[in-house]
Amino acid sequence: MLVLQRRCTIKIYIDGACQPNPGHGGWAVLVLDENNNEIERLTGNVKHTTNNRMEITAAAKALTLIPDGTEATIYSDSTLVVNTLSLGWKKNLNHDLWDIVDNNLLGKNVSWVWVKSHNGHRWNEVVNKMAQEAIKRH
Repeated sequence: MLVLQRRCTIKIYIDGACQPNPGHGGWAVLVLDENNNEIERLTGNVKHTTNNRMEITAAAKALTLIPDGTEATIYSDSTLVVNTLSLGWKKNLNHDLWDIVDNNLLGKNVSWVWVKSHNGHRWNEVVNKMAQEAIKRH
């Protein structure tokens, strides 16, 4: 868990990737403070998975990094993740991962924001590259 000097607002960028889909997957989390200073990077990979599972896994992992009393905005290029968590889309598949997300959300003050992928958004491009690199480490 992050240790911050004071209560603040953090920004978290997440991404998941799979090559091919289904196939080898990677996920990435990048945590920034309110001044866009990097606080933490976290990645992982799975041999047999899907892109959606990697996107949801990134969300679940990101939530574990939010300290109590900290407001967080999580940015993702996954409409599945953002709309499920902010608009209440039905969770049709991957219930095991959604359960983890729901448990990790308890007591957290989180906002979800969708960003367009591969559109030159600095931090989204960084987590995309991190997720792609995580796949290669399988």
